[in-house]
Parts: sequence; structure tokens; C-alpha cells
Amino acid sequence: MPMSASSKDLRTFSREDVFELEWAANPQISPDGERIVYERKSMDIMADKRIGRLWLIDADGDNHMPLTGGEAEETGAQWSPQGDRIAFIRDSQIHVHWLASGKTTRITQLLQTPSALSWSPDGKQLAFSMLVPETPPMLVEPMPVPEGAQWPEAPSVTTSLRYERDGVGRLKPGFSHYFLVDASGGSARQLTHGNFHHQEPPQWLPDGSGLVFSANRNDNWELDFRESELYLLQLDSGSISALTDRRGPDQGPAISPDGRYVSWYGYDDRVQAYQVSQLYVMALDGGEPRALRPALDRSVSALRWDSRSRGVYYVYSNHGESHVAYSSLRGDHRDVATTLGGESMARPYGGGSYSVASNGRIAYTYSDPQRPAELALARPGSSEPRLVTRLNADLLPFRELGRVEPVWYQSSVDERDLQGWIIKPPGYEEGRAYPLLVENHGGPISHYGPHFSPELQLCAAAGYLVFYPNPRGSTSYGEEFANLLFNNYPAEDYQDVMDGVDYLIDQGLTAEDRLYVTGGSAGGIMTAWIVGSNQRFRAAAVIKPVMNWISKLLTADNYYAYAEYRYPGQVWENPETYWKFSPVSLVGNIHTPTMVMVGSSDLRTPLSEAKQLYHALQIRGIDTALVEVPEAPHFIAKRPSQLVTKIDHILAWFARYPWQQAGAEEAE
Repeated sequence: MPMSASSKDLRTFSREDVFELEWAANPQISPDGERIVYERKSMDIMADKRIGRLWLIDADGDNHMPLTGGEAEETGAQWSPQGDRIAFIRDSQIHVHWLASGKTTRITQLLQTPSALSWSPDGKQLAFSMLVPETPPMLVEPMPVPEGAQWPEAPSVTTSLRYERDGVGRLKPGFSHYFLVDASGGSARQLTHGNFHHQEPPQWLPDGSGLVFSANRNDNWELDFRESELYLLQLDSGSISALTDRRGPDQGPAISPDGRYVSWYGYDDRVQAYQVSQLYVMALDGGEPRALRPALDRSVSALRWDSRSRGVYYVYSNHGESHVAYSSLRGDHRDVATTLGGESMARPYGGGSYSVASNGRIAYTYSDPQRPAELALARPGSSEPRLVTRLNADLLPFRELGRVEPVWYQSSVDERDLQGWIIKPPGYEEGRAYPLLVENHGGPISHYGPHFSPELQLCAAAGYLVFYPNPRGSTSYGEEFANLLFNNYPAEDYQDVMDGVDYLIDQGLTAEDRLYVTGGSAGGIMTAWIVGSNQRFRAAAVIKPVMNWISKLLTADNYYAYAEYRYPGQVWENPETYWKFSPVSLVGNIHTPTMVMVGSSDLRTPLSEAKQLYHALQIRGIDTALVEVPEAPHFIAKRPSQLVTKIDHILAWFARYPWQQAGAEEAE
């Protein structure tokens, strides 16, 4: 018998509970809208990793079962147009599952892992993307190794702009191309060639004669990396022709079911820190592109046509929350789901995924501050979503979580309205001033929102009032707001965070003598900038920061991406500006006890960045500690144990500098 509400033995969320969490991702609804296949994700405590396997469920929540029953990771599920089969990727191969018989088989013998599966309209073929490797460059012919000798590996040689990626390491040389394989199995046929990458999901023309895709096929594609166009590949001839031609990215094409239109998103590149991606539509046989919702000052993504070719569904974010919306070709607009997200199982970032059936039903990941993503169904004519799954019903109803609430306050710089969220600790008592833990988001061109965060729930369970703001530079508040960081970061965004702290103090939720601050990546930059600018915080935890823009931009995996769009010129052309905005320039002002944490395999904000702060504080005699998380990439909480140890170390560091003890000393 289920436990009643009155007999629940509630306790606070603990680090052990992290390993019990489950969440939904990438829901794909069947063409008739009756069934949903999705990735059921969880934390494997023995393998210490996040895993996902495909599950199938009826749209009404019945018949919830594994798709195959296999133990291997399963991703990329796609329904056949007839709804009788599901293609997916497992063990680096394409598999097909037949719904009628329940049989599953592997249909490929590929040498590289495929991605971006796309069924042909007749259900007879599958298009996909896959790396075509090339021989690594060599400058010399290595000497032959004597038999039985133990020599080190030969040196690796790099001649490309992008040769490594955080979380992956050194990239295999080669280019991603589109392939075609028979849906019943056979040899894959390569469709594209040349020294260009083709990685986005290809879109079939309704008659099956060709594919539309987005790619950067410019000769100077490495340096001109923000550029992309839409292309049409004719399968009979192999010819490729450009459908768009402008300065700026054109991405995410979707073809109308009647074959008349193509929609996509992009922008005219004006060289800014942030630029809104507009929704465009154009006749496939020619004509001028037009913005379908030009007044929407928010970026769109994830485009899907309705079954009657009358309009397009898409995702946008507003004030930290993600929405699925619909715009008709006539110019009508409406939101169809307003609670998208919940897939970020660390900090409260946005995101989420959805799919649309021919009858207008939408399956999507439902975001809730009190639980990870669940499957939900939005139905035409209904304003309320219906939950399809309750994956954590055996755990979270028996935990007292911190309550998430929005806060709005005003900037002291220019009187802008600013938004953030607080998480009140379990057992919260009105009128009590709690120790405040400020969590700064990464990016900085990104945003937090009202989403479940195991990291921040653990902080709230430790007794902190958690505050996570969206200062200027954050997305989901319009292009002008996010672009305030152009050639000006960090700057007034620092004051935005401090204005939020002052607001919470004025509201009596915390007090001046009990402030703590942390954040990762751009949040680590902000944290270092805060303690370099004031001495109001009892302790700080700077996680995977950039301390020196000059060294960062010449060592990180994305070293090529900042000049002009973030700061004017290359670092050697304008070193004074890059130094001015480097937190290491303020390190002589830091007196706050500061822990520094970084993953040993971080290529985005390399270990040397964190060490610059740690070494400087050691030389200056400031209380500090350097925490290196073994094998962790920039996503330092990628493994569940790393998520837990990250928060454990932050809380342990803050506990060394308790505000209660300070209050007692001041009273004496």
C-alpha cells in the first residue's frame, strides 16, 4: 500500500540521493501521437556515470517498458514515417526495432559512430552523419622500433585550427559526411565529400529525391567558423547547391510536409557578443526569405512543421523559462508548452526537447523546480499539460526539498529590472536571516531558470539560502540585454549580482555577516571578480575559472572564438584590454579565503588558469586550497561522484569560515 502523506518520513535531500535520480530526455512521439519513445536517464553508481536507455510508453502513461531490454547505452531514437519501426544507435551502430514483432536488429557494420539519423519518407532508407577519418599528419618518418624495445609513442603532429575538444580530447583527423543505408541493412553509401563537416540532421524532401542540410562549406571554414548556409543535395546526381547566401549562420532546416517551404533559424552577423537567431521561411523553389516572427526578441531553435504545412513549432526562452511555440505562415503566434526543460542534471540551466505528432500532440520534457525532467503531453485545444511519467515518485515525495522562488530587483547602475531565484532551505522559518550562498552561472551568454538542480538542492539542504541571478549578459531577456557584455566583461554584471545580494539583505532573508559566493566557468570568473572587488564575503569557491584572458585564449580548446566578438582584436593586438578584464588583475585586492577547483582534464578553462589564482593567493598569504578533480573535463560534474564531491568541497570550505563564530567574536 502506498505510504500516505501523513506517514511520510521526510528527510532532506542528500548526496546519496543523487545516485537515485532519473530523468527523461529526447522524447519522440509516434506519427499517430499514440506512443512515445524516450531516453530514460539515470546515475549508475557502480560505473559512476550517467546512462540512458530507450523506453516506450503509451501517450496516456500505460504500457511503460524498455524498448529492447538491453544494458548498453541507447540514443538517437527516430520513428519511421509509418510508425512501425524505431531506429536508434547502440554500440556505435544503427539498430532498428520492429514494433509489431518486438524484434531488434543491427543494420550496420560501421567503423565510426553514426549520428543524426533521418528516415526517408518511404521508410526504406536512413540518412546519417559519420566521421570519415584521415591519416594524421606526419613531419618525419619514425625510426623502426627494435623488436622487444620499449619506446614511447611517436610524437603527434597538429596542423589544424581545431584539434581538440573539452570532454573528448584530441580529435580524430577527418571530416563528418552524410551516408545512406538501407533500413533493412546493408552497406552504407557516402553522399558528401570534401574537406567540410556535415553534422546536423539532414532533412528529406517529401518525394525522397534529396536532402536539405546546414553546413559550413566555405573554403576558409576553419577561421570563418560562425558561417553556415543551407544546401540541397540531389540524390540522383550528387549535386549540391546553396539555398541561402548571407554573412551569418543559417541552421536547423525543416521542410514542410507539402515540400513547398523550408524554415530555419539564423541571423545577419553584425559581430556582437550575442545576436538573436530569428525564425525564417522561404519557398524551396526560390524566393526571398522572410522572418516569421520578427518582433520576437528571443532566439529560436528546434523547428518542426505542423502536418498541414501551415506553420512551424519552435523553442525559445523568456525570463529563464523555455517554451514551445507555434507560428503560422499567416503570422499568428501562440505558446503551446511553457514548462520545457529539466534535462540539465547539475545546475539549473534551461534546455529541453520535444517532438510533434501529425495530430498536433506534443511530447516534451517537463521542467519543475522540485524534480528532474518528466515526460509531458500537450494536446491541441488544451491549456494544461498532462504528465506521462513520474520517474522519481519513489524518491522525491519522501524528501523535503528547498523551495524555489523567483526574485526581481532593480539595477543600481541603470535601473534595469533584474531577475534571479532563491532556494529556501528545508524547514525554512520566516523572519530568520540565513547564510547566503550566491551561485553565479556560466557562459556568460547563458541563463539559469526555475529548474531542478541537485547541486543547489544539496547546498540548500546544508542550511544555505541559495541565490542564483541572471545578471546582464544573460540570455532570455532580449538581444540588447545579453549584448551589454560586448567589449565590457566583466563589468556592470558584477554590480547586478551585488544588487541582488543587497536586495536579499534588505528583505531580511540574509545578513551582511553571512555571505558566501561560488560559481563555475564564467561563474568562476564572476566569483573571482567579486572577491577582487570587495571584501564582503566570508569565503569563496572559484570553480574552473578564466583568470587571465591572454593565457586562456592561447591555450584553451576554443582559443580562436573570442577575438572581435568578445573583445576587440586578437590578444597580441590589444593586450591592455584583455588584461583589464582579467580577474588576475584584481588578485592583489583579494583577502577572502578562496578555494579554487578545476578538472585535471579541463581543456576549456585549463588547469593553468586555476593555478594562477591559487599561486597568487599562496604568495600573498591568503587562505586558499587548490582542488583538482582527476580526469574531470570542463563539465566537472559529468560523473555523479564528481557532482557530489564538487559540492562536498564547496560546503566544507565554507564551513571553515562560519558566520556564527564571527558573530560571537564580534559580540565579545
